[in-house]
Amino acid sequence: MKNKPTLTSSGTRKKVREYLAATQAKNTKLAYQNDLAHFLRSGGKIPATPSSVASYLAIHAQTLSIATLNRRVVAIGRAHTDKGLVSPTQSTLVTNTLRGIRRINGSAQRRVTPLLKTDMVNITKKLSGLIGLRDKALLLIGFAGAFRRSELVAIQVEDIRFVPEGLVIRVRRSKTDQSGLGRNVAIPTVKGRHCPVRALKAWLEKSRIKTGTIFRRMNRFDQLMDQGLCAPSVALIIKQRVADAGFNPKLYSGHSLRAGLVTSAAKAGVSSWKIRQQTAHKSDVMLQRYIRDSQLFVNNAVSQIW
Repeated sequence: MKNKPTLTSSGTRKKVREYLAATQAKNTKLAYQNDLAHFLRSGGKIPATPSSVASYLAIHAQTLSIATLNRRVVAIGRAHTDKGLVSPTQSTLVTNTLRGIRRINGSAQRRVTPLLKTDMVNITKKLSGLIGLRDKALLLIGFAGAFRRSELVAIQVEDIRFVPEGLVIRVRRSKTDQSGLGRNVAIPTVKGRHCPVRALKAWLEKSRIKTGTIFRRMNRFDQLMDQGLCAPSVALIIKQRVADAGFNPKLYSGHSLRAGLVTSAAKAGVSSWKIRQQTAHKSDVMLQRYIRDSQLFVNNAVSQIW
């Protein structure tokens, strides 16, 4: 008879470590590791003192955004708590240093340029070849589904279902759904050569992908590989394709697809709750920055009095 696990057994402790590791998504853990590595490369060490963390923040205040600095502080604090150490990031010195940096440098996040519907048509209309089919499907599906980069590259053949109205994609896990409850995203068939549903069908038929990851890497000979694209690859593809279309690639990122759908829908007068149904935003707060920008010229004060 096997021994029953106890509170102090090695098997129980191993399970605890597994469950603790599962509380963080893979991309989140990787980001924290990279943030901590930057601190250590800059001369920091664990355990750190409040003075060393504050000095680190001051040194990089002019080159890193406040969002990045905040994330670095979280990573440093987590490195301490994981080892059972008192975190210096909760000290008055560190918090006041961050507050001062925010006040002097501002805390506005970098705003990428959204890719609107008309932009998507211009970018995808000249794509050709196998890699062109892949990129067209990637861009149009990413836009229509308002997907984050990580969500887009995680789509499997088993997650898609073609229906008379178009396509339903099952998102198994996302940034705001770390528990993996999942959600369904509907992408309807639309008129024209730039229909996301038809673009995905064309890619699957030509690539002969029957199972597993949909959006995969291709080698320099335009040959399909078994490995799926990674999240950073989405941003690189967007930058390449917008540059080919004559746009400035520095203005765009992987978030431009998601921002583009929200902005385009707001311009078209789609209600915020219907937009949130597509994007899975929990409230209108995050949508408002896109909606405000899309309506800058609607009933503009100058046009009303001129």
